[in-house]
Amino acid sequence: MSRPTTELTHLFRQLKAPAAARALPKLADRARAEDWSYEQFAAVLLKTETDSRDSHGGQARIKAARFPARKTLEEFDFAFQASVRRDSVLHLGQLDFLAGKENVVLLWPPGTGKTHLSIALGIRACLAGHRVAFRTATEWVAMLADAQRQGRLDAELDKLQRVPLLIVDLCRYRDYADILIVAWLNPVFSLGFRPLSPADLSA
Repeated sequence: MSRPTTELTHLFRQLKAPAAARALPKLADRARAEDWSYEQFAAVLLKTETDSRDSHGGQARIKAARFPARKTLEEFDFAFQASVRRDSVLHLGQLDFLAGKENVVLLWPPGTGKTHLSIALGIRACLAGHRVAFRTATEWVAMLADAQRQGRLDAELDKLQRVPLLIVDLCRYRDYADILIVAWLNPVFSLGFRPLSPADLSA
């Protein structure tokens, strides 16, 4: 490693840009070999750092969302759940419903992949830079009821209003009763539903 490269690596570490510091030696060699302009070299090096930060930020958001497992849309078994339209699910993966501040409701019988898809959409949202909170309906009810008992329900609702994607997972039949309680307790869940019915996703 040349002296200028060593000095630059140190400066990047001082700037708390470790990914750029790690990438610098190889990128500098490549830039010299391919006769990059200064601007091209700077752009590639800085993009390495921003991509690394985005990735780490996404992982932090995934952890904060409290998903029960890691699932992706690519892992969803459309062959097993043949009634689900692949194109509709992949369209949801573009996250347009977040930009439109719309809700999505998945309505299928138990064991048909609703939790998988809700987790997968949530993880995709995290990686796209959005905050997400995942709970079962029973957990949401318990959390909000506890906040109400402690006199901090309004503060809790204000906090939830700042989360772009709230996921309510209905794991058991009795959760369908719980979701009515959630809607009563929390206007975050009760306003603006745009249901996505089996007809919307079925072939």
